[in-house]
Amino acid sequence: MKAPHSPPLLDFANLTVMRGDKKVIDSLSLTVDAGEHLAILGPNGAGKSSLIRTITREYYPLAEEDRRFRILGQEVWDVSGLRSMLGIVSSDLQSVFSREITGREVVLSGFFASVGLYHHAVTAAMEERADEVLGFLEVEHLGNRPMTEMSTGEARRFLIGRALVHDPQALVLDEPTTGLDLHALHHFRSVLRKIACSGTGVIMVTHHLHDIIPEIARVVMMKDGRVYGDGPKEEVLTDEVIGGLFDVPVHIREEGGWYYATGY
Repeated sequence: MKAPHSPPLLDFANLTVMRGDKKVIDSLSLTVDAGEHLAILGPNGAGKSSLIRTITREYYPLAEEDRRFRILGQEVWDVSGLRSMLGIVSSDLQSVFSREITGREVVLSGFFASVGLYHHAVTAAMEERADEVLGFLEVEHLGNRPMTEMSTGEARRFLIGRALVHDPQALVLDEPTTGLDLHALHHFRSVLRKIACSGTGVIMVTHHLHDIIPEIARVVMMKDGRVYGDGPKEEVLTDEVIGGLFDVPVHIREEGGWYYATGY
């Protein structure tokens, strides 16, 4: 959890982001504390991935007078420094790493924000940290296997390892279960719960209720680039709210801290 008086991880007010002539983020306000576990839920096209790209400074909000755009209390960040504070994992990133490099090289490349190692000087401390991360994620036995020979689930764990080498404030996962079968999904959920319990904040971006692990207490819902709802998951994951979010009649059930949608 965050130390007393430390700034929020994210502190946004009235963010608007344009892509061409379209508002992909529309007057969005959001505060997330350091160490908080959060799900950002919404249909395709809601602006969830655009929000992540705004957080990582790939997109920039309009410079409006009442805008606030702070990460850990700062408005201005060096992008490489920011990405060491926020570990990002996405399906797009997995496509970039579908090449003949080993899982261990993928994890080590996190120190350099590179794809592979090339001529980077890897220190003994980096090697030691990579070993710690591989052990934590229980993938040491796959470390020398090329990414092209791994299953989707195996490769995704190495990308999580790449994001964790800097001991980031939060792990940000953009639609992380895409392409996972039931076996891989089971292992992914176990790893994610382990990370959440270790003290690293988890920000899960998804359109699937069943991606929301029990450790996530708060759900922010997005629709048409705006915040549609925000609150404790037991209050917002209801038939009425989720039905309105996705524009379908739906029945929500809870089972052991997991939430499922049926009836659509």
